Amino acid sequence: MKIVGGSSGLRSGEVPDLRGGLRGGALALGNFDGVHRGHQAVIRSAMAVARERGIPALVATFDPHPSRFFRPDAQPFALTTTAQKLDLFAGLGVDGAVVIPFDAALSGLSAEAFARDWLAERLGIAHVVTGEDFTFGKGRSGKAATLADLGAPLGFTASALAPVTDGRTEKANDRGHFCEGAISSTRVRAALIAGDMPLATSLLSRPFTIAMPVVHGDKRGRTIGVPTANQEMGDYLRPRYGVYAVRVRLPDGAVRAGVANLGIRPMFTPPKELLETWIFDWSGDLYGQEIAVELVHFLRPEIKLDGLEALKAQIARDADAARQMLG
Repeated sequence: MKIVGGSSGLRSGEVPDLRGGLRGGALALGNFDGVHRGHQAVIRSAMAVARERGIPALVATFDPHPSRFFRPDAQPFALTTTAQKLDLFAGLGVDGAVVIPFDAALSGLSAEAFARDWLAERLGIAHVVTGEDFTFGKGRSGKAATLADLGAPLGFTASALAPVTDGRTEKANDRGHFCEGAISSTRVRAALIAGDMPLATSLLSRPFTIAMPVVHGDKRGRTIGVPTANQEMGDYLRPRYGVYAVRVRLPDGAVRAGVANLGIRPMFTPPKELLETWIFDWSGDLYGQEIAVELVHFLRPEIKLDGLEALKAQIARDADAARQMLG
């Protein structure tokens, strides 16, 4: 998969511009945070058009997420990093991916200017697929339903997919809003905040995964025979604090089972938020290297225990529970 923009090494001030064999493609367009089953349907629809017409299959996303640009102080909400999104796009089999920089210049473009400058001129697309709820242009003036009208004089066609549903009706947030079974990033976030990992996994089609470098911690785990790989959460959404059965993908690609605590470590001061993972049946130096931790099962909430002996006993119980859960 060819990547334009983002991690492809563009210098500051440069913007993506498709050339050569990737022009004239069918493009899936959206934020795609989480690349959940609904997003995958949009991308596969673009791929189907590409196969039918014999043109490249492309996907474009934005970095940063528009909500982060407009609300830089908002609580972390990301389900995937841009690098994770690109890996997931590649796994779906697209020919190329574009990372569109969402900045002041882009946010000020009208819907007509975005369609002309980006879709027609820079990317040279023949067709674009979005979800029905996709908006674009200054003040969200452009809608998915208007893309076909904008594209006609510019030489591209457009289609929009209805939300993918899973037949459930569930509360989406504490305001009492319900999702009517639609698979959405909002619903994934609600499941993670509730600690409902089976639902989150079902919506995403894979476990929620935190991919961050390993940082130095207090190294207390070593003193009780439980060395942990510690990660800061960065821009990721914070799932429910507590203990999880996890699978860990190591830098060499190996996958190991483990148990992890996500939270502020209430037994220790000062409080410090970390994801602390004990990787079973493995030892080595991971400092500074990125590992990917899949939160597979929520085991229990984070609790304050009465001393290190009680902590050791609880970790042993958590490890046994995690091994059972993970098989």
